[in-house]
Amino acid sequence: MANAHHSSDANHGSVKSYMIGFILSIILTAIPFGLVMYPSLPKAATLWIVLIFAVIQVLVHLVYFLHLDRSAAQRNNVIAFIFAALVIVLLVGLSLWIMFTIHAVMMAK
Repeated sequence: MANAHHSSDANHGSVKSYMIGFILSIILTAIPFGLVMYPSLPKAATLWIVLIFAVIQVLVHLVYFLHLDRSAAQRNNVIAFIFAALVIVLLVGLSLWIMFTIHAVMMAK
């Protein structure tokens, strides 16, 4: 029974990988926070940097905390995640497109 418990831990990361993920998360949060609190760049550049760091941080969380990788065991999870992300992007993107189109049509009259 103890062996069954240890075999399920094989998918979990080590303390080292969790610490790497934690430190990267702190860095990826502190830099955009500093850019917003102490503005030294144009607003558009700051926005793009914050968005890029947010995407990188999502990837760090997926790899180091959710253990998503290219292995055969994780293939179904990665495909499900990509499908969910695609559905969210389509839902939000098309909703915004509809709202802007309706606004443009309503303001034209």
